Amino acid sequence: MSIGNSSDQDRPSVGRALRQARIDARLTVEEISTSTRVRVPIVQAIEQDDYSRCGGDVYARGHLRTLARAVGLDADALVEQYDEEHGGRPEPTAPATLFEAERIRPEPRRPNWTAAMVAAIVVVIGFVGFTLVSGGGGGEESGKPVAEDTPSATPSTSEKPSPSKTGDPKPSESAIAGAPADKVTVRMTAEDGNSWVSAKDHNGKLVHEGVLKEGDSKTLTDDKRLDLVLGNAGGVKLFVNGKEVEHAGEVGQVQRLSYTRGDPEAG
Repeated sequence: MSIGNSSDQDRPSVGRALRQARIDARLTVEEISTSTRVRVPIVQAIEQDDYSRCGGDVYARGHLRTLARAVGLDADALVEQYDEEHGGRPEPTAPATLFEAERIRPEPRRPNWTAAMVAAIVVVIGFVGFTLVSGGGGGEESGKPVAEDTPSATPSTSEKPSPSKTGDPKPSESAIAGAPADKVTVRMTAEDGNSWVSAKDHNGKLVHEGVLKEGDSKTLTDDKRLDLVLGNAGGVKLFVNGKEVEHAGEVGQVQRLSYTRGDPEAG
């Protein structure tokens, strides 16, 4: 079925075109959902031109491409029509501007307490020495207090720990990976933009669905298996069962993943 040859007035909407193509292909909504892994309520909503369940234009376009290929429609033409009906594709934002505020923010300087204390001790010792020399005339009796005061002041400089050596080390990314061996544990962190995330347990029950904002993290566990749908797979950092998943997908790519207990490479 083609949606690009008829006039704009006669051309069916995106949702109606997908529904008619599915009917012509003799496929049910459940069959389309199984083959594309797009959930039944989302398929039904899209066929009614309701994209509120998609989680945004990026995910709506991804679902449209997947459904169009499943029913034999031109995916590019369908997405182009969607953009025409919904205000067009937004202009991309330059990546550099997203982090400009973080990059130019100056890090506060810590006071150098060691240097301040050493300077204070030097001033005190100098004052005491000047007082004794000027008052005692340089005799033997006047020299003894100076010799006694100097060692007592010196150890105080070594007892003060340097602030630069007492700071706690920054925790490693892999420190979050302490996962029990009898469960499957998935930790997701949005590092490159927002990402729509959906997760089901081994019984097919939806345990999480929503947008994971950039910088936020989400940890999920199950006794046997977790099935994930990542709307921006390349922007999400995954730790599965304590091990980092090196490549979950590309930025902006909708990726469907399943993980069980043990090594995530076997999931």
